Amino acid sequence: MKDSTIAVILGGGAGSRLFPLTKNRSKPAVPVGGKYRLVDIPISNCLHSEIRQIYVLTQFNSASLNSHIKNTFHFDHFSRGFVDILAAEQTPSSHQWYQGTADAVRQTFRYLQNHRADKILILSGDQLYQMDYREMMKAHDQNNAEITIGTIPVNAHDATGFGILKTDDNGMIASFIEKPPLEQLEGWESDVPEEMKAQGKIYLASMGIYIFNKDALWNLINENPEALDFGKEIIPKAITSQMRVASYKYTGYWTDIGTIRSFYEANLELADPLPQFDLYATGKRIFTRPRLLPPTKMFGSSVDRSLIAEGCIIEAESIIHSVIGIRARIGDGTVIKESIVMGNDFYPTIEEFQEHNPDMPPRGIGSNCHIERAIIDKNARIGHNVKIIGGDHLEDTRNDNYSIVEGIVVVEKNGVIKDGTVI
Repeated sequence: MKDSTIAVILGGGAGSRLFPLTKNRSKPAVPVGGKYRLVDIPISNCLHSEIRQIYVLTQFNSASLNSHIKNTFHFDHFSRGFVDILAAEQTPSSHQWYQGTADAVRQTFRYLQNHRADKILILSGDQLYQMDYREMMKAHDQNNAEITIGTIPVNAHDATGFGILKTDDNGMIASFIEKPPLEQLEGWESDVPEEMKAQGKIYLASMGIYIFNKDALWNLINENPEALDFGKEIIPKAITSQMRVASYKYTGYWTDIGTIRSFYEANLELADPLPQFDLYATGKRIFTRPRLLPPTKMFGSSVDRSLIAEGCIIEAESIIHSVIGIRARIGDGTVIKESIVMGNDFYPTIEEFQEHNPDMPPRGIGSNCHIERAIIDKNARIGHNVKIIGGDHLEDTRNDNYSIVEGIVVVEKNGVIKDGTVI
């Protein structure tokens, strides 16, 4: 497994559905769970699955992702392991940026050919799940498949956002449709476990996780030079050309972090007493950059159902069902409820506190604030007596320092909210 498989993590495009979190960073570099980045999830899954040759493909705002990968994932000198960034580049054969998932792999395939691996594992950089790819690989080999697609049951509402498929009696995919509207779902129901059926999850959706035999992938992307996307074009062409395309039915927790709402909900679920995505599971821990920060210190705060990362200085009155990131500073009398505070890249100075400027407060959250249903991105400056209360009553809007998306107030990275502001 170690040398027979190369993993390719797709960094995605501009990440417009996650804006403004992707205003200054690529999707895989978005912080999650207080101290991690989204890209840490598929990389950690690979390492636990003994896959140590990993490429991350990206083209938008890749500086912070490059820095994170460089400072996090190191292998010893006697190992063939690596985690490398492949950014879009002009070459003699292509002068364009990646035009889609399949085009990204096509443009970088020359790097994959430099390795002896005979299988390519294609992954997404914006999903939350804990999966042992060795089980999927075993099923791929047992089915003598050329392509295996990770699949998961979904309900009718969610089915419209995924590729939906049906299998034959041997587990081979016989038909596939990409993001069908509700009126086209009739006849696409699949045989699923009773537990899933009771939840209305009767459609098999592609998870965007693929295993390709390297030769099969090479042939598909070169024989179909106009095909830009795996889900829309490559997979349907593979099925219609009678290739052996198998379904691997995954039954664990999996969620797509494609929108602000899904990102917000997935983060807060991590703070539940028994979350479906378990950061504390033995043998499944998530690897990230070791920052060697001091312990978090708190003064007179009440905390309930929350995750608090290291290096924080907290004087808040209460923190309720929230996720607090590294180096977060929260002033006295402040209430944080059902919110994500991503923290800071470095601490504000004592001088900034002593010379408090109401128009340019120090990094962090000031005193006597109320923050509810909000995402506070890194290095945001929120002054004293600020009230930010999100909710479905708010209309979507975009301002210089914050946006409102589906009722969630998102203060941008380095955003400034002056003393006394009410949102």
